[in-house]
Amino acid sequence: MSINKLALIRYKAIDECLKNRYRKWSLDDIIEKVSTVLYEYEGITSGVSKRTIQADIQLMRSDKLGYNAPIVVTDRKYYAYSDTSYSITKVPINNGDIEKMKEIVGVLKQFNGFSYFDEMSDMIAKLENNLYKSTHQSRNCIQFEGNKQLRGLQYINPLYQAILNKIPLLIEYKSFKAIKARHNIYFPYLLKEYRNRWFLISKAKKGTTLVTLALDRIIEFQELTKEPFIDYKGVDFDRYFNDLLGVTKSEKDRGQKVFLWIDKHHAPYVLTKPIHHSQQVIKEDDQGTVIRIDVVLNYELEREILGFGESMQVLSPAKLVSRIQKRLDEAGRRYLDRVP
Repeated sequence: MSINKLALIRYKAIDECLKNRYRKWSLDDIIEKVSTVLYEYEGITSGVSKRTIQADIQLMRSDKLGYNAPIVVTDRKYYAYSDTSYSITKVPINNGDIEKMKEIVGVLKQFNGFSYFDEMSDMIAKLENNLYKSTHQSRNCIQFEGNKQLRGLQYINPLYQAILNKIPLLIEYKSFKAIKARHNIYFPYLLKEYRNRWFLISKAKKGTTLVTLALDRIIEFQELTKEPFIDYKGVDFDRYFNDLLGVTKSEKDRGQKVFLWIDKHHAPYVLTKPIHHSQQVIKEDDQGTVIRIDVVLNYELEREILGFGESMQVLSPAKLVSRIQKRLDEAGRRYLDRVP
């Protein structure tokens, strides 16, 4: 049995409700949530009937779609998953839906090559490759960079919707340095990717500056639809991140002129794959190349420079020269002091 578009939207909305362990969901609450989602996605103003939602829940419980969702009712009123780790998004899709997805990919391929779709070429290829692998037992035809152990990717779409619809979020978050997780209310503004990791740019309700949250450090979150949303009043984010390598930046940071020397063996690599879009060639000779980039001095920049090892040297600014030299000295001492 394949799923039509409206039904899939309803199932996913119900799934989002039942995954949310921070509140109890009555049937009326679920109906309200599904009606809101149908309006946001499809502009449907008539809502959804009680009978439809009850039928959806029964279907999700069954094996007709392969969900077998462990939906239980507590206190004769509240719906939830008995298995807190369950989600219909973790269930393999059936053959009928695979065929529909093939049709969609086929349509997208017809637009491939148009300027509007330039940045979608890799996504279309990835979709087609995944669908091909699911229906053919053969070798892989294309490999994309990725990390199967990376967590938090399932949050991308719901966070995107929260940004789009200006919904505050109660987020349970545990940073690498924290001993235990903390709960805070955040206003989400932007999703940003850097080297296959995703980050949420937001502002805490009790804070005054932008906060960068790594999606793989988010434990759980819930929408606070009745909480007033505070818009970001700063500069456009395209401008805000224009002088940045990575994601680490405060609102007070400004780009600086960074001059780098690269030896002749590695210069072609940097010239064909610029470190930053502001990169300019200042000087070239038989020994190497000097380039300039205008970027904020942050942790990601240091990691990029250190990744080139002895083939790259920071010429200026002095603060960055000192920082890189210090880190290289510390690295050298570790090798000198290592236990045989």
